[in-house]
Amino acid sequence: MDELDRLFERLVQVLAQETPGRLAIPFPAAEVYERLVPYRSNRSRLNVATHQDYEMTVLRLLAGERGYAQLDPADVGDALRREMGEPNPDTALFRQFPDAQLSLNRLAAERFLRGAPTRQCPYCGGVLPTHHKVNFCPHCGQPPSGELKCPACGSEVDVGWAYCVSCGRATGFE
Repeated sequence: MDELDRLFERLVQVLAQETPGRLAIPFPAAEVYERLVPYRSNRSRLNVATHQDYEMTVLRLLAGERGYAQLDPADVGDALRREMGEPNPDTALFRQFPDAQLSLNRLAAERFLRGAPTRQCPYCGGVLPTHHKVNFCPHCGQPPSGELKCPACGSEVDVGWAYCVSCGRATGFE
């Protein structure tokens, strides 16, 4: 499972929790990155190191990669797909089309909803054991909820930071 799968899965989870039948209703593309799965509160869960990585993942989703979603009007999706083919794509291009209507692939969404209920670490994406109480991830050592913390001083750190900005110690999360 990569960051695109995790973004789509998170989007499906949020929509399914909002209102029954919400998955079948098209909505403005801007809702994905502004309200439903914003970067700041989902960066660890999506396992993206930078805002640019997040934007590239949103671009991939909105461009229709893997058939997870489709944009209307179709020429917007075409423009995003062309941009993805560029050697140095503008990862924020999708922000120029906030009113484009996004429709999710209901079969793919249902597949994610029916999938085996596995718990994943929001920081490293590792599968958490289901037969034990989990206080810390066995893969990265972080608690299964809350902010990513420096193992030395407990300050908040971002995914991808090799060193803590507060104490300077190695985080082990690079």
